[in-house]
Amino acid sequence: MTNTDFDFLIGSWDSRQRRLSKVLVGSDEWYEFDATLDCQVYLDGNGVFDVLRAPERGMEGLTLRLYSPDEKVWRIWWASAASGGQLDVPVVGRFEDGVGVFECDDTWEGTPIRVRYRWSAVDTPHPRWEQAFSTDGGQTWEVNWEATFTRRA
Repeated sequence: MTNTDFDFLIGSWDSRQRRLSKVLVGSDEWYEFDATLDCQVYLDGNGVFDVLRAPERGMEGLTLRLYSPDEKVWRIWWASAASGGQLDVPVVGRFEDGVGVFECDDTWEGTPIRVRYRWSAVDTPHPRWEQAFSTDGGQTWEVNWEATFTRRA
């Protein structure tokens, strides 16, 4: 069986990224920048790998997504040049009704947090991704990173 959950992301994209300047301090100051994303799907759809580059921010990162058919969940790891090649704790989840929600427990600057990645608008020309943190076990969320993608011609 072929997994098609991330087929929408295959190829090369331009992206507008938006990040909170300061996370988990009640800030409403954002900064924006452009990025590119190049994505490939492997393992009959159960492996997805992409590279995000934002030269103006000196940012480069990798995402590895692996699907477990037995559990029917994705595990998604992120690593960036800034993390010294370390993989983050994977978020875990699935797509339901065209929206992918993936979560895990982690820490941010010593504070225990719940992390959520959310993919939406995946059936449109401009898929959207966001990252949010929660310090109360997922009762409330602070979105701290958003990205909208446009396929490169």
